[in-house]
Amino acid sequence: MRLLVTGAAGFIGGRVADLLRESGHDVVAADVLLDTAHPADASLPDGVQRLDVRDADGLDRLLPGVDLVCHQAAMVGNGVDAQDLPGYAGHNDLGTAVLLAAMARAGTRLLVLASSMVVYGEGRYVCPEHGDVLPLERTPDDLDAGVFDPRCPICKVVTGWATVGEDAPIRPRSSYAVSKVAQEQYAAAWARLEGGRCIALRYHNVYGPRMPADTPYSGVAAVFRSALERGEPPKVFEDGGQMRDFVHVDDVARANLASVQRVAEHPVGVSAYNVCSGRPRSIGQVAESLAEAVGGARPEVTGEHRPADVRHVVASPDAAVEGLGFTADIAPEDGLRGFADAPLRPTR
Repeated sequence: MRLLVTGAAGFIGGRVADLLRESGHDVVAADVLLDTAHPADASLPDGVQRLDVRDADGLDRLLPGVDLVCHQAAMVGNGVDAQDLPGYAGHNDLGTAVLLAAMARAGTRLLVLASSMVVYGEGRYVCPEHGDVLPLERTPDDLDAGVFDPRCPICKVVTGWATVGEDAPIRPRSSYAVSKVAQEQYAAAWARLEGGRCIALRYHNVYGPRMPADTPYSGVAAVFRSALERGEPPKVFEDGGQMRDFVHVDDVARANLASVQRVAEHPVGVSAYNVCSGRPRSIGQVAESLAEAVGGARPEVTGEHRPADVRHVVASPDAAVEGLGFTADIAPEDGLRGFADAPLRPTR
């Protein structure tokens, strides 16, 4: 099958493109080298051509004969401040819309879309008395007092977390999250109009070799790694009890391969799947694991908090097992140990 992979010079996109080639696919690889993820003097890897997905003419040159698009290109991270809003809207929202319009012109009706767990916002919470609840927003008074878990809206008791399935409410909390929701919705509109089939892969916390180093847009695992390389303790916000699912980039690539192989069998529309390890860890545990692996400074739990931060979001892997035949191979304890001294991608 002939595939276009966007974002193919990136941390995830590069590994996806490599695995698709290794699996016998004819891959057209493209990337624009965004400066939030690549050094200013970065050059394109061999076999990757420069393309901004907002360039309709460039897409019209690449898409004829392409059976499927694997869309990994995006501006990532949760944003630094409101000045990032146009960047997310431009690269993620507009870029996806331009790509989908070009796919319609070329008659390409299969799409694998890199989405994210951030579409859920806060995860799933359970009150001991009232069961599943939509929790209250965490208050400054609770946060300042070290009460970090959200409260039940009915009885005000502190809730506990549970795993999130793909049918969970969509409640984005950041500019990046809003843009990922928009990408899924644009894909749904395209699918209805063109009879297209899309698998949206909601990546959880992806880590692994060649992850971009410490920038305001980096994932937390890279931020911890970079601190340890500087001889500093990783700084952990709140009490370190925030629960996440950390999934290795090699498993993410395998989820994309499974989606490429199965998307044509899916119904018209967008089918969403969590991509996760199924073995959650707290942020504090991840910092501890990385520090122990390199003999570095013990993490510093700061108690600091930020208004838009999510307390817990932990995925259910069940739908991906059923719909894609995908189960992560790499346990977090093994993957994080290897990541502790793996090379990072410089971003400056």
